[in-house]
Formats: sequence, C-alpha cells, structure tokens
Amino acid sequence: MVRKLKYHEEKLLKKVDFISWKLDNNLHEVQILKRYRIQKRDDYTKYCKLAQHVQKLANKIAELDPKDPFRVECSASLLEKLYSMGLIPTKWSLDVIKKITASCFCRRRLPVVMVRTKMADSIKTATQFVEQGHVRVGPEVVKDPAFLVTRNMEDFVTWVDSSAIKKHIMEYNEMRDDFNMA
Repeated sequence: MVRKLKYHEEKLLKKVDFISWKLDNNLHEVQILKRYRIQKRDDYTKYCKLAQHVQKLANKIAELDPKDPFRVECSASLLEKLYSMGLIPTKWSLDVIKKITASCFCRRRLPVVMVRTKMADSIKTATQFVEQGHVRVGPEVVKDPAFLVTRNMEDFVTWVDSSAIKKHIMEYNEMRDDFNMA
C-alpha cells in the first residue's frame, strides 16, 4: 500500500508532466568526460561554447563576398590561428572549421598530448603527473590538466628536472649519467 501524498508533494507533482518528460540525453558528454579524464564539467561546456563561437564566426565570414579583401584577410587569420592551436589539420578552407567540436579542444589538453608523445601510458597517469607537478611546458611547471597545448608548445613539454619520474625513466632506458646520481 502506498502512503497518501502530503500537500506540497501533490503540488510538485502537478507541476511535472511525466507523460511528455524528456530525459536529458547527455550520454555523448559523459563519454567524452570519461575518455579525456575531464574532472570539471565546466571545462567541457567552455569547449562546447568555444566550438560554437568559432563555427558562428566562420559562418559569418563565409557569408561575405568571396572577393572581398576583408573576408580573405579574416579567413586567413582565423585559419592560421586555429591551425597554430592544433584544432584543424590543414589551413586550406573554411569548410574544415565546421568540423571543430569540443573534442578538438579536449585533444589539445596537456595529459592527452603527453599520451600522444608517449610520455605516459594512459591519460589517467598523465593527469596524475601533471597534478603532482612533474611536467613543465617551456620553463613553467604546469599543474593544471586543462592546460591547452598549441602546436608550437608541443616540443617544449618535458619532465621537471628534479622529478623522480624522470630519473626512473632515465634508469630504465639506461641513459642516466653517473654525474646526475645525486
């Protein structure tokens, strides 16, 4: 037997239409959050908004006259910027920009770049290394796994010099120098 509903419960049930209730299907979002080990859902929503803004900008540029010098200049600068960020593979046409999604931004995160360059076995361990401060990009130690790495910065992702992980890797590869034994 079911208990009788209280007054406020009945009022709440009147406001909710269970017949046409649409469940939020965010299965794709959850899969991407798991695949790229994104802890903050806010990061994913920012990437989605950025992808939408870029696509809207590309659509606005595409609406201009193809022979307009302003369009040529804007499209070239937008393509150059997106290519240097690593979001598009080529900088030939604006059609490539329509394929930019939040996953493109996720692929540029520091742990994913570390896995791609074989600095770590999985995104999980790469994220741990970044959070613990074992990785630097250029001269700066990066502790934020949401750090976006551009094409130019990919070559400068290295281990911190005093890192114990770097020592273990050097020992494993038999490249550690006796001078650095301290």
